[in-house]
Parts: sequence; C-alpha cells; structure tokens
Amino acid sequence: MITGKVKSQVDQIWDAFWTGGISNPLSVIEQISYLLFIRRLDDLQITKEQQSNLTKKAIENPIFTDETRELRWSVFKNYDAKTSYDIVKDKVFPFIKNLHMGKDTAFAEHMKEAIFMIPKASLLESVIEMISDISMDDRDSKGDLYEYLLSKLTTAGINGQFRTPRHIIKMMTDMMKPTPDDVVCDPACGTAGFLMATDHYLRDQFSSNELFGGDRHQHYHNSLFNGFDFDSSMLRIGCMNLLLHGIDNPNVSYRDSLSSHPEGEIENEYSLIMANPPFKGSVDYDTVSHDLIRALGKTPKKKQSGTANGKKSPTEKTELLFIALMIRMLKTGGRCAVIVPDGVLFGSSNAHKEIRKSIVEGHKLEAVISMPSGVFRPYAGVSTGIMIFTKTNSGGTDKVWFYDMKADGFSLDDKRTELDQSKHEANNIPDVLKRWENINEENNRKKTDQSFMVSKEDIVTEGYDLSINRYKEVVYEEVKYDSPMVIIGRVKELQKSIDERLNKLEGMIV
Repeated sequence: MITGKVKSQVDQIWDAFWTGGISNPLSVIEQISYLLFIRRLDDLQITKEQQSNLTKKAIENPIFTDETRELRWSVFKNYDAKTSYDIVKDKVFPFIKNLHMGKDTAFAEHMKEAIFMIPKASLLESVIEMISDISMDDRDSKGDLYEYLLSKLTTAGINGQFRTPRHIIKMMTDMMKPTPDDVVCDPACGTAGFLMATDHYLRDQFSSNELFGGDRHQHYHNSLFNGFDFDSSMLRIGCMNLLLHGIDNPNVSYRDSLSSHPEGEIENEYSLIMANPPFKGSVDYDTVSHDLIRALGKTPKKKQSGTANGKKSPTEKTELLFIALMIRMLKTGGRCAVIVPDGVLFGSSNAHKEIRKSIVEGHKLEAVISMPSGVFRPYAGVSTGIMIFTKTNSGGTDKVWFYDMKADGFSLDDKRTELDQSKHEANNIPDVLKRWENINEENNRKKTDQSFMVSKEDIVTEGYDLSINRYKEVVYEEVKYDSPMVIIGRVKELQKSIDERLNKLEGMIV
C-alpha cells in the first residue's frame, strides 16, 4: 500500500510538471514514465554489478558500458542542471529509445515514437531530485507508485476513460481466478489494469516456486501477459506499469483489434480474457475483419468507396464486434469476463440478438452482473454489466447467474466519494464474491432476491434477452388508504384549526 509520504512526493512531482508547462495528464505520466525507466535501468545495472562481484564472473548483457557511463542515473543526476539536461535530452533519451537489452522487448518497440517534452533544465533538475528521493526498493513500492500516478488520469478529469475503476477490475479478477498456467489477454488493454491485477492475484495466491519454478519463469515473464491497443501512448504507459510490477517482457503490442490483418488473425490463443473494451462507438465495415461481421449474423459487404451517392458506408457497434473478437481469440475451454453496456444485454437489433444467441447456444454463459449506472462517473453515466462465459464451441449453457449490483463502495455521483465499506447497502462487491464462491447455493434463491439463477429455457423463451429486469420479480406491498370521506374530514379539521389561529392573530393586531 502506498504511503502518505510517497503520495506527497508524487504530488510534488506532478505539480512541478504542471507549473513547468506540461499540463496534459497523459503527457505528464509519459515523461515521468521515461524518467522512472531511466532510473530502473541504473538499478538493474547495479544489481548486475553486485552479482558479478559475488560470482567473479563478467556481466552478461550489460546495460551500460564504460563508454555510456554518463548515461546512468546515478551519474548524471550529480551534474549541474544544464549539463544534466543536455545529457538526458541528447544522449539518454535516444539511448532508451533504441534500447533492446539483448532482446526485442515491447517497451523498446513502443519507445521508438516517444517524445522528450521537458522544456527546461530547471524543471528536469527538480524532477530528478524528487524522483531520486522516492524509495523504490521492491516491486510492490514501484508498482504502487505507478498505480498512484495512473489514478491521476481520473482525478485530473482528462483521459479518465482509459481507466476502469480498480475495484471493479479486482472483483472481476477474483471471480475469474487466474492460474500460473493461463495465457491472459486484454484486447483493449489501455494502461494494462487487468493484466496488472492478474499479476497481483497470482503473486498473492501462489508460491514463488509455483509461479517461477523451472520453465514457469519463462512463461510468466514472456507469454502469460498479453495486451493490445492502438494508442501508442497507452502502450508505453501500460508497458511501464507492468515493468514496474516486475514483469520483464510483457507481450503488449500495437494492434487495431477489430481490423483485418494481412499477417493473419489471432485465433484460439488465450485461456483467459478480461477486458473493458471501447463501447458506444461504430466502425466502418470496410476496415472490420469479415469473420467478426459474420459472427453477428451478417454477410460482409463489398468494400465501398467513401460516401457514394451521399450515403455513408455501413458501420457496426464496437461493443458487439469486441465480443465476437474475444470468442475468436479464446482457446476452447477459455474463459472471458467482459464489461458491456446494457444495450448489449437487451438490444433488439439482429446483431445484438445474434451475439447473445451465439454465446448462449454455442458456448457456456455463466453469469451476468448488472452494475449501477454511476460506476464510470464522472466520464460516463451509462449503465453497464459484466458477462462471464466459457468458450466451448458445443454449447453448455444450463443456468445463468444474475446479480443486481446496486452499490460498489463509492457514491454514484460525479464525486465518487468512498463510502463505509462495512455496510452491504454501500458496497455489494464482497457479497458478489461470496455468492459466486458458493454458486450452487444460488439455485435455492427466488427471483425476488438480489441474485438468482435463470434457466436456459427461460432465456430462450425471452428471445435471449439478458437484462436482469426481464427475469427479476418485484413484490409490491399492498398499501391501504383511508376512504375519501375520512381524508376530507381530516382536511376540514386542519382548516378549522388554521381559521381559529388566523382569527386569534387578527384580534391581536386590531
């Protein structure tokens, strides 16, 4: 858990950038990321040197040599402001942009388009001094520091759409229970929140030997964590997030997940997908992978040129395409937990119905969790839900668990103030996890409860509608009212009392 001291130090660094002329939160985090990475490189070199001294062996794949000694954080931070600025801008930054550390890493690839934006030597000197004072002795402290940085994307009110609330991500991760054998993917990874939560879960639930013993070390650091995004800034930030959490080479790549790819599509690759893909958007048919369009029960149209005859080329909802994409990317037996807008659950278009039908009939739909509309405030007030399913290619849906989450531990207004977590009515998440853990007991619940089971037959009868309100039964208490004459009698008594007091008041005045 990040301490108040470190929070204060990060706040000071943040304020220094803002007063120094860099006001875009995304740019601030990028610049801090670069400096943290530069410091981490020096820390890694120090570790290599210590190991070399102990083993009396030469350093394998040294990051710095005698010729590049002045590029080390521990060296240039002691120079005067102007010298240090020139070294970082003209030598260190180009060095890390082309750094591969003996292999092609995701971060090295994404750093190619990075831009050094710190405008003056005095700002860099101040920030270097403040970063040097922050304790980064272990993986947890570095990870917590970066998570606090990322939280400022939300509090700053800009680019907050890139951050799914961390408590929602944790809930989904706890429900899916990732294992060291999984191959996890987020096809719209942003700052890599789901991948980072997976790392936290695995390190909490499994021993070091279970995670890193034998060949598992290679799997954990190179192939367990996978993500895609088409925003280079997000990829750099996501990579840094994972690197600072101790993952050596996360497979986080630039890819427009919904588009056709000449080199081939990704199919049957992953055992677990967790994501909050972009929704409330549309993409042109011309750019979308044809097999995703077919998954929505449509026949791909021939490529259209522009807006012929004043008509726009046809489009499709991104949220539907992403669900089709995830089904394609999963291995048979692979699991998926995805956040979707409510429209996906009850939309009446043929595409909406087809994607729901394909999950219910072709795979195993396990749960639909309805979330309150304020979860994504202040950036969006849209109601959302979580769908959990397993890819089987042979059906398997029997009963589907529905949960009506009414509170997530925070106020549902734009302020999102933290509430008393001990009260069930303030935070349903512990109850969600408890009931999910004891799913067999849910068969005994009535449809008037907060959660209950719905049979596949009922879902089919309702046209594959997955809205909880379609199945939830509401019990209305009978309210008895007095007869009109009794009510009129009360009104007369009140009027009589008012008249008497007015007459008394009038007498006092006269």
